[in-house]
Amino acid sequence: MGYQVAVVGATGAVGREMLQTLAERNFPADKVYALASSKSSGQEVSYGEKDILTVEPLDKFDFSKTDIALFSAGGDTAKAHAPRAGQAGCLVIDNSSAFRMDDDVPLVVPEVNPDSISSCLLKNNGRNIIANPNCSTSQLVVALKPLHDAFSIKRVVVSTYQAVSGAGRPAMDELFNQTKGIFVNDAVQTEIFTKQIAFNVIPHIDVFLDDGFTKEEWKMSAETKKILDPSIELVAHCVRVPVFVGHSEAVFIESNKPMTEKKVRNLLSNASGVVVVDHRANEGYVTPHEAAGEDAVYISRIRQDPTVENGMVFWCVSDNLRKGAALNSVQIAELLVARNISGR
Repeated sequence: MGYQVAVVGATGAVGREMLQTLAERNFPADKVYALASSKSSGQEVSYGEKDILTVEPLDKFDFSKTDIALFSAGGDTAKAHAPRAGQAGCLVIDNSSAFRMDDDVPLVVPEVNPDSISSCLLKNNGRNIIANPNCSTSQLVVALKPLHDAFSIKRVVVSTYQAVSGAGRPAMDELFNQTKGIFVNDAVQTEIFTKQIAFNVIPHIDVFLDDGFTKEEWKMSAETKKILDPSIELVAHCVRVPVFVGHSEAVFIESNKPMTEKKVRNLLSNASGVVVVDHRANEGYVTPHEAAGEDAVYISRIRQDPTVENGMVFWCVSDNLRKGAALNSVQIAELLVARNISGR
């Protein structure tokens, strides 16, 4: 039996990627609904290579006719519509930050904590909501999971180099327009970003908190603790870079048990969702350009950290629109199907 699936935010960058990923992975859907705001109603979006879907207005949609809804339309939209979808018996997989830190909402990366789906859904009082982590967190915990299982990670220091697509299609347009304008000596226009992003880097993602960290940096710490282990201490510095697609991370870990480079390399090479490309030569590593359009979390430049006991360093790259958002959401939906979990 096939499933009735809704994609909310179907006209956005992640929503379009969700539709593409559902088709590519042959998700068992009998019917797919493309939903967005009323101003996008009537637009057409692609589902796979052949099918075209007409966008329907979200505010009038009856979720009782769907089994699973993938939300990628921002926190305010999720807060307004995800609960009513869940109450209608639809299982909601939400890509926003609206429900991630709710105690009774599972925050899931299928390669890392798949069992949290069943246990958390049993106690979330019919909300039927599952949260998708922040894109920078998703790729990080996929890499940390096998190492934590083997060596018990106690501390992580991570610097991120995040693509503009993490801020949506308007942000991608801003990078394109600024880059084009600089070449013809036009004045730089900033709307999405606080400063020029073309040929620049901005050490500021999301709002500033009272302690000087940004909310993006707080998310990485809080979400890693919820997904992987609350005992892991993590500090992040998140930077926006002039790349369209693909988040990169420089990761420094300390563990409670001794690690060797060889063991780390072997564990990561055999980990689900991870591909190790690490040759100490020119071009022997992965950049966001190579990772764009791919599903894997790529690990390169694995090496011992000589400044701390039980320390290791590596480079981590992934397509933020896929593993960081669309792919992870579809993988959660696949997990629901495999375990025969229903919202009704």
